[in-house]
Amino acid sequence: MDTLLRISHGIDAVSRFFGKFIIWLVLAAALISAGNAVARKAFNIGSNAFLEIQWYLFGAVFLLGAGYTFLQNAHVRIDVLASKLSMRTRMVIDIAGIIVFLLPLCWFMIQFAWPVVVGAYASGEMSSNAGGLIRWPVYALVPFGFALLGLQAISELIKRFAFLQGKAPNPLLHGAHESNEAHDAEHAQPNHDDAGEVRK
Repeated sequence: MDTLLRISHGIDAVSRFFGKFIIWLVLAAALISAGNAVARKAFNIGSNAFLEIQWYLFGAVFLLGAGYTFLQNAHVRIDVLASKLSMRTRMVIDIAGIIVFLLPLCWFMIQFAWPVVVGAYASGEMSSNAGGLIRWPVYALVPFGFALLGLQAISELIKRFAFLQGKAPNPLLHGAHESNEAHDAEHAQPNHDDAGEVRK
């Protein structure tokens, strides 16, 4: 488990890197949007390339930040129901969700999107708008973003198994998502019986 936790920490570091990186993409998108608006209103100058790069950057922020969002426990949860469950039950539900839904989804999206990226790159596909951008870089964000999300899912899976074994802190306490602090403080560490098994 120690080796798996080291792998998890390495994946978390990658997600944190992209979490910091996309901050600059948000800034770039805001500056480009503002500059494009000023140029259009003040000088009657427009550019399809600048318009398209804005949604390229938006797509990059959304897809590259999904793994970091998972690390921070900021994805949507049904807290009204989750807060009524024991921490062990919540962990089991998370584990099942990651294995049954999230990892297969990431694999499917990578498998589905990659041929599209290769085809667009080989054909040199361009935007249909005059002065538009090439398409393969924005297509490539889909498999790359889901690969990052899949890696973070593996990291979260490791941390949840480690928590149930009493070898790691509660991964749900990391980040700003959790709102029921009293419930989390009460269940911050799993209870163990004399044999080391996690109690229900």
